[in-house]
Amino acid sequence: MESVYLETTFISYLVARPSRELIVVGHQQIAQEWWANRHSEFECRVSQVVVDEASVGDPAEVQKRLAIIGGLPALDVTADATALAKGIMAAGILPPHVVRDAAHVAVAAVNAGRAHGSAERCACAMCDACGTTCSPDDSGVRWKSPGARFTRG
Repeated sequence: MESVYLETTFISYLVARPSRELIVVGHQQIAQEWWANRHSEFECRVSQVVVDEASVGDPAEVQKRLAIIGGLPALDVTADATALAKGIMAAGILPPHVVRDAAHVAVAAVNAGRAHGSAERCACAMCDACGTTCSPDDSGVRWKSPGARFTRG
């Protein structure tokens, strides 16, 4: 079974109170539909980075996020992942204010192919149809699996 890395933004869109912002409403709807209709087709995974981010904020919202995350296997945040995240930031692939996003990409990339010999897709699931994942802040960075190839778009 193919695995997919769910980063914190996806989890937040999945369980958050309905937004009044149209674009956020769209993201919430896509996340909820994907979860309802597609998540069982994948081995969904998170990391300690996701757990840490999801544990901050309004206690009621934290509880909802952790309820989803609690049932998912966690990828290791290895020394290689930490080094890759630092390399991503040093190369300027991501802007300085999204260092946690570099950690998500690095954890998914380093763990790619380890689960059942399949590719790991770093996924907010918003771009599931084309297999490309966009960073949650729409910074123009894309990571296409397999091969952990980064491009500015």
